Amino acid sequence: MAELALVDPALVEAVAHRVVHGGARFRDPVLIDDAVRSEIHALERIAPLHNAPALSVIDEARRTIRDVPHVAGFDTAFHATLPEVAALYAVPRDWRGWGVRRYGFHGLSVAWSAERAPELIGRPADGLRLVVCHLGGGSSITAVRDGRSVDTTMGFSPLEGVPMTTRSGSVDLGALLYLLREHGLDGDELDQALNHESGLKALAGGSGEMIELEKRVQDGDPDASLALDVFSFRVAGAVAAMGVAAGGLDALVFTAGIGEGSPDVRERACTLLSFLGAELDAERNRRAIPDCDIATGESPVRILVVRAREELVAARAVRRHLATI
Repeated sequence: MAELALVDPALVEAVAHRVVHGGARFRDPVLIDDAVRSEIHALERIAPLHNAPALSVIDEARRTIRDVPHVAGFDTAFHATLPEVAALYAVPRDWRGWGVRRYGFHGLSVAWSAERAPELIGRPADGLRLVVCHLGGGSSITAVRDGRSVDTTMGFSPLEGVPMTTRSGSVDLGALLYLLREHGLDGDELDQALNHESGLKALAGGSGEMIELEKRVQDGDPDASLALDVFSFRVAGAVAAMGVAAGGLDALVFTAGIGEGSPDVRERACTLLSFLGAELDAERNRRAIPDCDIATGESPVRILVVRAREELVAARAVRRHLATI
């Protein structure tokens, strides 16, 4: 909490907190009180890597910066527009009553990309068909049509979708049942393995961090090369699937740590997506500094690299919220 110690509380008018999982209730920013804190805590069971650390920051900030509003903004909120065909799992109705559905994540990041992309390509958001690739330690791919989320790869929790640094992404549920029944793993062991010991880390060994993997690929490490191939293949496949929900593809956006910082991943994914009209300019890609367009001049699909600005989206949401109370 060293950062909080540097803040002069007298200069602070409000504090914005990013919270990953807001469940079904929190679809807009909300003033944090003890009841809201309890509900965020209850959602730790779904997003254990994120909600618990967020609560630690919230608790410390409320102790350190008193007498100002503390407002939570939720990554799930941007995906509240998901239609039922995208949000529902084909599971028993009782399960759906218990909240088992697709929520989506990285909403603050995707919201910024959905705002920036029209500006970069000089088109209005209305009618624009985007696929946003938030690629980082956690990764998700989202279809955005008319500025609204219409499908996304993460679902009930941030585990679903493409492989990530230490998270598995989507796995056949039958495999998990097999591990439970035949190899004696319990729920906690599966949780630990899927969240902390899977993904690129499991495929390549080491930390799973992209910078490390790319260096190992350059050194000729076959495990690292395979991990990058799997990651890029799954990302490209997800982009193609999201194009169905978007009704086509006008622009492809790369954002977050890997999306902004890895020309190699962008090139691998776009090579697989050339059949959709995504034509990457190799030189622009290598030299990309967000925010920019790295497609060829003739590419039917624009390819953008956008700096993630989750903190700005959160701050503006807080300001709007406070203006209403």
